Amino acid sequence: MSILVQKFGGTSVESYEKMNKVCEIIKKYKDDGHDLVIVVSAMGRKGAPYATDTLIQLCKEVNEDVSKRELDLIMSCGEIISGTILVNILKSKKINSVLLTGAQAGIITNGKYGDSSVVDVNPNRIKEELEKDNVVVVTGFQGVTENGEVTTLGRGGSDTSAVIVGAGLNARVVEIYTDVDGIMTADPRIEPNAKVIECINYEEVFQMAEKGAKVIHPRAVEIAKNNNIILKIKNTLNPGNGTSIGSYLSKEIDTYMNNNKDLMTGIANANGIVQVKIMDCEETIFTDVLSDMEQNDISIDMINFFVKEKAFTIDEEKSKCLEKLLDKYSINYEIVEDCSKVTLIGSRINGIPGVMVRIVRVLSQEKIEILQTSDSRMTISCLIKKKDLIKAVNALHREFNLSK
Repeated sequence: MSILVQKFGGTSVESYEKMNKVCEIIKKYKDDGHDLVIVVSAMGRKGAPYATDTLIQLCKEVNEDVSKRELDLIMSCGEIISGTILVNILKSKKINSVLLTGAQAGIITNGKYGDSSVVDVNPNRIKEELEKDNVVVVTGFQGVTENGEVTTLGRGGSDTSAVIVGAGLNARVVEIYTDVDGIMTADPRIEPNAKVIECINYEEVFQMAEKGAKVIHPRAVEIAKNNNIILKIKNTLNPGNGTSIGSYLSKEIDTYMNNNKDLMTGIANANGIVQVKIMDCEETIFTDVLSDMEQNDISIDMINFFVKEKAFTIDEEKSKCLEKLLDKYSINYEIVEDCSKVTLIGSRINGIPGVMVRIVRVLSQEKIEILQTSDSRMTISCLIKKKDLIKAVNALHREFNLSK
């Protein structure tokens, strides 16, 4: 029998009704002869009674300065709650199942509270339970250090848990179930003609996730790539084909790429961005500024450095901290708030002339000012004002025929 790992996100397990849908999917694959490992997130999203953010708030209501160790302990409870309920629903349907915490599943972390990395996985306990013909439900988002300290894996941690467990079990496929039909050519809340991308390679989906698309965490994609695991993104309420993620070495991905000649794969967007311009600054002083930014954990993006001007972007939440830092120096600077980044992704654009011309032309026709650009082997990003985001995504989606 083949081992299949399936991960169900918070919206998939947010209610008993949704969990019954999950059980239908599990039963189908179990009846087809698969050994199943099910990784679950906490129930629902912010505001739901047992969501991770709700559990965090329980602590912050009594002490705003919550200990990171104890915070990880309470955050790990969300997945235990959802996993316990799911197992009991499965048992009520006569489906043998067992719940394992991240620690019991053998997920070993490096001990960084709130954002741990997995350093090892020992799947022996999972294998023992599979041999008993159990569906093994594993709590996502968590692991344990070698000293027994419970830690959580940060944003997208349940995706990471699923792929890590898949790698430990030598699974060929990991399925990620969520509330969308797959990875789309653009955010459907912005672009009504966005369509599901049938197949996409690791590098493209990694770039989409990095640039703002929130279907799967980049860390999970990286682990899948390193272990040659095919990821499938599916909708719990509409578990059709979804999106397959793999390498060109995968027959499914390779066949699709050979038959599909589209220049662009998709568009990602991100908000909450601030542009920073520093003018006429001596290099030695600018180096000190960068060192101070590093000390204050301020990351920079979309970097354009020239002799007379340095331009880059930062997260909006770091804006006030940066202003205080810059005011210590006798330098001229400008901060442009309320920015958004629109990024076109396509592994075929490398070396193709005229792509940037098309982007500039279509945005100019829409009277959208481009504040800054950056590019890589398969991406082109444009920084624009947030008010122009919807118009920009719509225009670029049309220009590159992404809805056909």
